[in-house]
Amino acid sequence: MSLSFLVALVWVFLARELEPPGERLSMALRVTARWSFLWFFLASTSGALARIFGSRFQSLATRSRDFGLTFASAHLAHVGLVVWLLLTSDKPFSRPLLGFFAVGVFFVYLLALLSLSSPLRSALGPRMWRIVRTVGTEYIAFTFLAEFAVKSRQPGAANFFVYLPFVLLSLAGPLLRVAAFLKRCLESKGPGRMPRQISLP
Repeated sequence: MSLSFLVALVWVFLARELEPPGERLSMALRVTARWSFLWFFLASTSGALARIFGSRFQSLATRSRDFGLTFASAHLAHVGLVVWLLLTSDKPFSRPLLGFFAVGVFFVYLLALLSLSSPLRSALGPRMWRIVRTVGTEYIAFTFLAEFAVKSRQPGAANFFVYLPFVLLSLAGPLLRVAAFLKRCLESKGPGRMPRQISLP
């Protein structure tokens, strides 16, 4: 966790030193978002990969909680830059857009807090914890997809090719989780039988 945060700070420092004044903050925001997303992707898909493809991904699945906390740590640098932008920019910001991303940040650190605190998870109960985790994970995934999709459509071919892998990963994550969920439902009902009722994973 500490290392991922330090790496994010290094990216911010490099952007400050290597980019022209007008591009420093923008570049730092882009790089820290991509860096934290990679950890989120590992955290949110490792269990699904193990469910779908078997034991070869089991070692990743057992560390999904660690990946999630590492993502939350790395994302602190990005959130700090966003706050700095809000405080220093003279340009008006869209309130709906700010609210959209603020909810994503809320879920990031709510899930991190619940992952760290067994008493809080116990107070929620297993079913409610699964619901909060599922809703939070998918909302965070959607915010990343929205951000990367918008960035990929900005003028310049470089933006498209830089962000295309991240858009594809953002789409792959939910598809993997749905596939793993359906496989679990089918396995729980036995071969050849479709589940009568589907519950959240």
